[in-house]
Amino acid sequence: MRISVAADEYAGVAGELVAELGRRGHDTILHGALSEAERDDWAWASEAAARDVAEGRAEQAIVCCWTGTGASIAANKVHGVRAALCADASTASGARTWNDANVLALSLRSTSQAELREILDAWFAGAPSEDADDRANVEHLAAIERWPLT
Repeated sequence: MRISVAADEYAGVAGELVAELGRRGHDTILHGALSEAERDDWAWASEAAARDVAEGRAEQAIVCCWTGTGASIAANKVHGVRAALCADASTASGARTWNDANVLALSLRSTSQAELREILDAWFAGAPSEDADDRANVEHLAAIERWPLT
């Protein structure tokens, strides 16, 4: 799978994340501090990774900043992106299943290497729910994106 990865600094699990994705056989597109050619601020880096998903250059993205909050907010501003800030495997599994999340947001500060592997295991094992109520919620998110701003 092709995964776009963004970090606003090369700290915490940023390097391990890229290495772990490679060990799992994924191709990566690197943004922010992971790319020498790009601006490394969280808003720009996370937007770039989210746009890779929205525009079909990547199937999923993983965005990181110190807390993960800014990265998730920036990614969620991109039309068609459903980014979820996940601090544990259970949240990652639920985000994929119930929310059909296509972007994983992580904290560089608080995610350990062991947690990173557990979160990635759960994220990649997850699949969107086929339950009608779950699908209706995800479809409603798309409808919210289409609503005009007043």
